[in-house]
Amino acid sequence: MDSDIEHRKRALRADLRERRHTMTAAEREAATAGFTENLQSIVTDLSARSITCYLSSPTEPNTRPFVNWAEARGIRVLFPVSRDDGLLDWTVGEEETEVQGLSGAPEPQGELLGPIAINDVDLIIVPAAAIDTTGLRMGWGRGYFDKTLGSMEKCPPVYAVVYDNEYVDEVPREVHDQPVNGLVTPTRIVVF
Repeated sequence: MDSDIEHRKRALRADLRERRHTMTAAEREAATAGFTENLQSIVTDLSARSITCYLSSPTEPNTRPFVNWAEARGIRVLFPVSRDDGLLDWTVGEEETEVQGLSGAPEPQGELLGPIAINDVDLIIVPAAAIDTTGLRMGWGRGYFDKTLGSMEKCPPVYAVVYDNEYVDEVPREVHDQPVNGLVTPTRIVVF
């Protein structure tokens, strides 16, 4: 791994983390309304019946109102569950309880469906630290989504959810980094 790229990624992640922590409650609330509306629009446009979406932590773009909307419409939502081997498992979270996963992110509890359950969805919604103008995604450094997306034979559309200031000109690139098909911010949807 190129130490210069890793250093640049670490510095950018620290800056983005700081920006997220300094957002006001009002800014977060307004952003959540925008994320929810834009994610609903994508699901509707794709006529998606089955999707994946992460459960957001307090500083992440809030996906929870969107997830509630999707489930209320009978859309099957698979949630990622981190595993020791660096892969993601999936659950529909039927127990309606949450735990802190290996990655530190909130994860729902329910029957584990196995890593290949993701192969049957119509849309994948992923978290990100930043997305650049080419669609390259920079995550938070754990590699779960890069491994998952990189191993899929036939991948449905993948959209990353980021705040407006996290759509940047360029992110440092490593060979394992996976691009996304589009991004969702509170104010827009960008397709690459």
